[in-house]
Amino acid sequence: QVQLVESGGGLVQAGGSLRLACAGSGRTFSSYAMGWFRQAPGKEREFVATINWSGVSTIYLDSVKDRFAISRDNAKNTVYLQMNSLKPEDTANYYCAAGRLAVRTPNSYNYWGQGTQVTVSS
Repeated sequence: QVQLVESGGGLVQAGGSLRLACAGSGRTFSSYAMGWFRQAPGKEREFVATINWSGVSTIYLDSVKDRFAISRDNAKNTVYLQMNSLKPEDTANYYCAAGRLAVRTPNSYNYWGQGTQVTVSS
């Protein structure tokens, strides 16, 4: 069982930066792949980025890969999403998730946080 708590969301102007953090509980955190997803009002949940258990392998949504960076610190049971050059279309509730494989599909993740809101003003 893994419990996840996101933090770091907020209101930022276009072009600004935010760093999201996702703190996990449990001794098995380091064995899980971690993903970030987002959901805007009226839209489906969308894959953003994922990182494998060791941090060596990452995958990004094409529209964010030159602006966002996912990383993890297994000693702190935490995964991060550094978001730079934010755009209004990045506005969404951002969720972290834990699963066995670092893949894009939400159904592959077993544990989810409650989300943190990111709002980018133009």
